[in-house]
Amino acid sequence: MGDIFQFEGFRSRPEGKEDGMKSWLFQGMLTVAIALPALSSAAKAGGTDDYGCSKATLQGEYAFGGTNYTSLQVFNGIKVFDGNGHLTQQDYLGNTTPPAFSQPGQETGTYTVNPDCTGSMMIAGPSSRVINILFVISDGGRHIREVVSQFIPSAQIGPVPVQTSADDWKVASEQNQQQ
Repeated sequence: MGDIFQFEGFRSRPEGKEDGMKSWLFQGMLTVAIALPALSSAAKAGGTDDYGCSKATLQGEYAFGGTNYTSLQVFNGIKVFDGNGHLTQQDYLGNTTPPAFSQPGQETGTYTVNPDCTGSMMIAGPSSRVINILFVISDGGRHIREVVSQFIPSAQIGPVPVQTSADDWKVASEQNQQQ
């Protein structure tokens, strides 16, 4: 019998098992070398496409709608970002008679954007002294998911408890945004 045995398509080498182990080790290392770069980029929240956000990511008109779960109230409106950290907002709270949007220019604010596409904004207007908002930007700046982190109504000295969330969508078409 030589030093290689064959049994129904199976070959084994009684001596020199190191060759098979070296091959197995090489295949494992090759698999790891290929998989690690792919896994490391997938591990970033949002992937590499969404990174690199700045104030300029938010520019133009965004339609928004949301719900204040504390007061069971819905609202919608338009925010206009200038790309430099300032915004104006015009909204309808859903409880006015006759139904009407707030007057243009009454609600103004500032915003900051972090490189990881998170950010914050502060809005002031006639019905509130301060609305602080935390948000996340997605879809290359076409969508904003936000929550109110603090609300101070005009008639209050300090903040009141609130659970409010909203979504903002870029009004311009994708073609207009890319130009």
